[in-house]
Amino acid sequence: MRDSRHTAMAIRTKTISAPLTFDLPLGLIAKIKAARKSQGLKTASEVVRLAIEQFDFEACAPSREPHRQISVRVTTPQRAMLQRCARSKATSVGDLLRLALADLAVKPARATRRS
Repeated sequence: MRDSRHTAMAIRTKTISAPLTFDLPLGLIAKIKAARKSQGLKTASEVVRLAIEQFDFEACAPSREPHRQISVRVTTPQRAMLQRCARSKATSVGDLLRLALADLAVKPARATRRS
């Protein structure tokens, strides 16, 4: 005679989850909170899992510009200033550099003289 407890346990499958950490703007965090309320969900994880299930990742076209990592040299005082500013503004040095580069005025190239 088979023990029914073992059969039931073999049929039951446990969903394994893994932690995933990522940054979100405060507006999306507020949206998660609102979705929890409106959808009757208990956790932010449930909201994210629902969003993943419902979103068409195949058809999406992220609008983020492609990034490439570069390495540059800055003076020690510049580096210290960037780090202080990043801490005080709760952002990254990279974000500050992207802002500075985007704001940089690019002068037209000078015409070269031909003899």
